[in-house]
Amino acid sequence: MKLAILGAGAWGTALAIRLASHTPVRLWTRSPEHARAMRQDRENARYLPGHALPAGITIESDLDAALSGIELVIAAVPTHAFRGLSQAMRDRATDDLAAIPLIWLCKGLEVGSRKLPHAVLAEVWPERRESAVLSGPSFAQEIARGLPAALTVASTDADCARRLARALHDPMLRLYASTDVVGVELGGAVKNVVAIAAGIADGLGFGHNARAALLTRGLAEMSRLGVRLGGRPETFMGLSGMGDLILTCTGDLSRNRQLGLRLAAGESLEGALRELGHVAEGATSAREVALLAEELRVDMPITRAVAAVLAQEMPPREAVAALLARDLKDESD
Repeated sequence: MKLAILGAGAWGTALAIRLASHTPVRLWTRSPEHARAMRQDRENARYLPGHALPAGITIESDLDAALSGIELVIAAVPTHAFRGLSQAMRDRATDDLAAIPLIWLCKGLEVGSRKLPHAVLAEVWPERRESAVLSGPSFAQEIARGLPAALTVASTDADCARRLARALHDPMLRLYASTDVVGVELGGAVKNVVAIAAGIADGLGFGHNARAALLTRGLAEMSRLGVRLGGRPETFMGLSGMGDLILTCTGDLSRNRQLGLRLAAGESLEGALRELGHVAEGATSAREVALLAEELRVDMPITRAVAAVLAQEMPPREAVAALLARDLKDESD
């Protein structure tokens, strides 16, 4: 199988390293300078330092070269770049390219439209025949090291989901198939927002009890919005829901949790993002998720609080106090 991974950030590079052990991989970056550095050093020093790029990975900065003769495409770009990349592929599309399966890894809502990635793709490239989202609890550094992980591949076509799960299977990477694209995508978007809240709570020294409460109520928010959008309840109890939420809220490798920790320490959003040096999707998704929930009349107080902190409408400690001061409710509400 000839595979192209479009996007040479930490996650795209880690997946390329993992899959190159059993299939040739073309790893594309839009930056010729970045491509030259990776070819020369055989390492992605910018986004995934310390992990050698195997010989099975070819580095490309030309999109046509990356896509030529390919059998599977994985879009490993942030949500805000997915529309542009999808349009660029469609502009080059032949009938053969439109028939090649496309998997995306981005987790979030598009700014402005508040669309999930599958809806963006349907708008830009409606004639695409096979597409899927890959999501679940996974840190790039651990994937690159070959440590075990389990992820979900979701497509509206059950046969497509199963075939892609088999195609990406690795002895240390277990893939589960699903047809709940909305649920899998929504879980990936909301868990980043809750992870910022968890980082804030940890940074303020509120302890393990508070973190457990945040995770539990964050899962309730995720499920409420997801079901309202058409996702299935059981999806949010699976890898792309609860699994990814636990990892992102508790793991020190989580960029969104690290962002929350920095905000709690008094850093500005701009300064914190600059120091992180990587995209923290929750920083852009929080406002979009909060607005979408408001439009759909879904109660998401944790999300609203994070959005308020990011917009500098409320300091972190005040946001947590506001959550604790809410009217008492039944747990099922």
